[in-house]
This record gives sequence, C-alpha cells and structure tokens, in this order.
Amino acid sequence: MSDAYEHILCMVEDGIMQITLNRPEKLNAYTATMGAELARAFDAADTDDAVRVVLVTGAGRGFCAGADISAGADAFDTTSTQGSVSFGDVSNARQGRAGGSGMVGAIFECRKPSIAAFNGSAVGVGLTLTLPMDIRIAADAAKFGFVFARRGLVPEAGSAWFLPRLVGLPQALRWCLDGALFSAAEALKGGLVSEVVAVDELMPRARAIARSIADNTSPISVAITRQMLWRLSPESSPWPTLRVDGALAMALGSTGDVREGVSAFLEKRQPAFPGKVSSGMPEGYPWWDR
Repeated sequence: MSDAYEHILCMVEDGIMQITLNRPEKLNAYTATMGAELARAFDAADTDDAVRVVLVTGAGRGFCAGADISAGADAFDTTSTQGSVSFGDVSNARQGRAGGSGMVGAIFECRKPSIAAFNGSAVGVGLTLTLPMDIRIAADAAKFGFVFARRGLVPEAGSAWFLPRLVGLPQALRWCLDGALFSAAEALKGGLVSEVVAVDELMPRARAIARSIADNTSPISVAITRQMLWRLSPESSPWPTLRVDGALAMALGSTGDVREGVSAFLEKRQPAFPGKVSSGMPEGYPWWDR
C-alpha cells in the first residue's frame, strides 16, 4: 500500500493502519501532496473492514515541522506555483465519502478511531492536522507550537473549532495568541495529549492502545461513539443527545454485536464481533444528515 503514496507511508497489519509522514529529510514538513494523501488514506480506512484503528506518526526524529517553507517568504502564497505546491489549501475538495471537506473532513468523518503518536516536534499544520484525531500521545522530548500569529497567519485546518473543544478556551487562547513552542509536559498538563512516554516506548504504547481497541470493541459501536462524542458534546442541553442515543441503543439491542458482547463478557472470553462498518450501521445513523 505504501507504493501508492509520495509523502506518506501507509501499511495495514492485523487491524491497524499505520500512516507515517515520510519526509524525514525535511522533518516531515507538510505539503499539499501530503494532505491529499492523508485524506486518501483515511477515506480508505473508513471503507475497509480490515482496518479497526488508524495510527499516525512521523519518520525520523520529527513528527511534522509544519508547512514546507522552502519557497521562502512566498511559501504560503497559494497564488504562486511554488507556494501552492509546498502548502496549498488543507480544505481542497477530494473524492470520498465526506465529499469536498478535504483532509480535515476525511479524518473527522472516518468511522475508525485514530491515534496520533508524536515521535518528535509538531508545529503549525503539523499539529493542527492531528486535532480531528481521537487520541494523542507524545514522546517526552517532543515540542509543540500553534505558531500562526508569529508567521502572520491564523489557525487553520479547523483548529479554532477543534482546539478549544479539546483543551478549553483559556488554554487555546494562551497557546495561539502567544504562538510560542511548548513542551510535551505542558501539552500533557493542558490536555492536548493524554500520555507522555520515552521515545523508545512511544510506538509500543501507541500500538497497545490501538490493539486494545481492535481486540475488545465492536467496530460499529466505536464508529458511532466517536461521532456521538464529537458531534453531541457541544449541544447546550442533554435533550438532543437523549433523542439520538435512545434510538441508537434500541436499534443496536437486537444485533449480533450486542449478543456477542454480552456472551463474551459472561463467558470471560475475548469477543468476536460480527458487525461490519461497511454494511451494518444501524437505522438512525448518520443522524446529523436528517
């Protein structure tokens, strides 16, 4: 699968799709090609029942140094040839289930959970591209930065929506208005990452999290749950959520996945859920299109 991409590697093994940002000579600096390839990979994960979890990391010593600014001062000028190649619009239209919402839409609407494993520093778009992902863990030496104000830019890739939801408005303001780099320890304290580990422990830990999800949960349940948490938590009251979760719980109650989940629990064994995301999503999903 890796041969189909230029700026990422993508391999599926035992239920886990591992995407590796693969421009190590440039600290995996982001390009329009990389964004399009991430969208393609997440769209592929969404429709492939062999994929249970998507795991994203970087090649070499960095996760992603932000946008490729090798074009110098014109690096962000997408009206110029070089600027468009180096950076481009992270919301560019694409072919896929989520239509024209680009890389951000591909990650956000993917029915498979995703984990970002920061093996090294993540700055600018190299950090914001991970915000639609579900779990983030970091190596202890990683650095982070929402550096846009220091470049004359604004937060992009939907990050002005994602970041306050993840870490709260005060923390998002602190990081974005200053634009300074901060440590993995500060990222943990602020809620941007859930764990910080030694760099040699990062991928084993990330894969252990992915393995636990893949081995113990219903793919249909996980697909619905991540969308419920992302889409319903901003509601101003519990009533919209109660309307959705009640209907979905009833729709799922008679399915083979629920029977298998209960049986596996009572028999003290690992479950083997029969449901498939490609064909088994219940009536009432997606509720936001109704």
